[in-house]
Amino acid sequence: MNKEEALKIVKPQLTDHRYVHTLGVLETSLVLAEKYGADPKKTELAAIFHDYAKFRPKEEMRQIVKDERLPENLLYYGTELLHAPVGAYLVKKEAGIDDEEVLGAIYYHTTGNVNMSILEKVIFLADYIEPNRHFPGVEEVREMALLDLEKACLMAVRNTIQFLIRQNQKIYPLSIATYNGLMDEVNQKK
Repeated sequence: MNKEEALKIVKPQLTDHRYVHTLGVLETSLVLAEKYGADPKKTELAAIFHDYAKFRPKEEMRQIVKDERLPENLLYYGTELLHAPVGAYLVKKEAGIDDEEVLGAIYYHTTGNVNMSILEKVIFLADYIEPNRHFPGVEEVREMALLDLEKACLMAVRNTIQFLIRQNQKIYPLSIATYNGLMDEVNQKK
C-alpha cells in the first residue's frame, strides 16, 4: 500500500486536528527512520495508521479488547490507551496490513514496550515530539531525538509517567516496564 492509499483510508477516521497530527508524526518518523535505520516504508505505514482507532466509540474498543483477548488490564487504566492495541487489530482487519513490525509499532505507540524494535521506538518518539505538540519538556526531547534514540524515548516515557503522577492518574504497568527497559538500554551504552 502506498502513502496516498494509506492516507485516503485514514483521513475519514480522524478529526482535522488529528489528521494534522498524523502528518506531523509521518514527517517526524521518516526523519528519525533515516537517522536510526528503520525501514522507511514500514515507518510510513505505521505513522499513517498509528491513530486509526483514536475516535472509535469507547464501548466498541472495550468490546474488541474482550473479544480479541487483548490484555484485559487495558480496561482498568482509562480509555486513552485503548486506541493503540485496538488500532493494531483494526488496521490488520480493515486495512489488510499484516506486517507484524508495523502492527507492533501501532500497538505500542502510547505505552512503549520492553525491548522495542527501532521502528517501535521511532513511532513512539515521533508521536511524542511531532511539530504540532506543545507542552513542557517536549523541546528537550526533540533535541535529544537528534542525538540518541533510546535516551529520547526514555525522556518521553519519564515525562509521561511524571505527568500522570501529577494528575493523580494510574500508570499502566507496561509504561513502567518500558521505562525500566530503556534505563537498562541507556546504561548499557555507558
